[in-house]
Amino acid sequence: MASQAVAGLRPGTDEPVGADGRASSVPELPPKLRGNELNAYLSKLRAFNSTHEGDVFLDAKRFDLLQSSLVRLDRVQKIVGFGNFYLLSFDEAVHIAKMHTEVGPFTSEELDFLEQIFYERAMLYGFFGEKPLKNLTDQIDKGEVVKIPDNGNHLYRGKPLEVYTMLRHKLGDRLVLTSGVRSVVKQFMLFLSKIHEGNGNLSRASRSLAPPGYSYHGISDFDVGQVGYGQSNFTEKFVESDVFKRLHEMGFLSLRYPRDNLYGVRFEPWHVKVDV
Repeated sequence: MASQAVAGLRPGTDEPVGADGRASSVPELPPKLRGNELNAYLSKLRAFNSTHEGDVFLDAKRFDLLQSSLVRLDRVQKIVGFGNFYLLSFDEAVHIAKMHTEVGPFTSEELDFLEQIFYERAMLYGFFGEKPLKNLTDQIDKGEVVKIPDNGNHLYRGKPLEVYTMLRHKLGDRLVLTSGVRSVVKQFMLFLSKIHEGNGNLSRASRSLAPPGYSYHGISDFDVGQVGYGQSNFTEKFVESDVFKRLHEMGFLSLRYPRDNLYGVRFEPWHVKVDV
């Protein structure tokens, strides 16, 4: 693994970062890039799943904590079920782990690691989006979500559900909800898995999906796909699908992460933006 770690100095600067990984004086805004800097940035975004110069990695100790935390989260998911795991709060996950011997309680080191990942400024490793969920213990109000029939995913009542219902009305059962509401815990599971896949590369992970707390799936957004399109629903091939073409033609598609955006995330043509 590369030696550059998050704690210490903000990458590329002499700006100090606290022991908890926070850099309180730095606003989380898209970078102002020009010329060669912009070209380099876009090259990383377009080759999001590769390792690039300047990428930030976990050190060996934190990578070990990632692995043990990921195993524990997977055990919790098996106990509560995949559908319930999407809505599970951090406190609930910690409690379930403590109460079930087949999971085992999170260690103090694991909890410190998860807290640091959540509260670190994601811009330190290349994610520049806003953070709609500010607290590790933020919960999904289960009274405010509805389970989509024959799907397993949930959506918030109000505008998110209205937008999805309208899309289904226009396109019929060709359109499928591939991911709806995600709690902090579910986003942790996805993000840590992506870091693990990249051998500790935080930057590579954040080019693929938002870190925990930064995902708008926690408050409004959802992903759609085309029935029978499989994993292509989560790649740029989705733009070739009939569902995407129809959504685009009718002007119903508002993307959270359009092509070559300045938030540090790959192009996500399946991710529907819902402002609430």
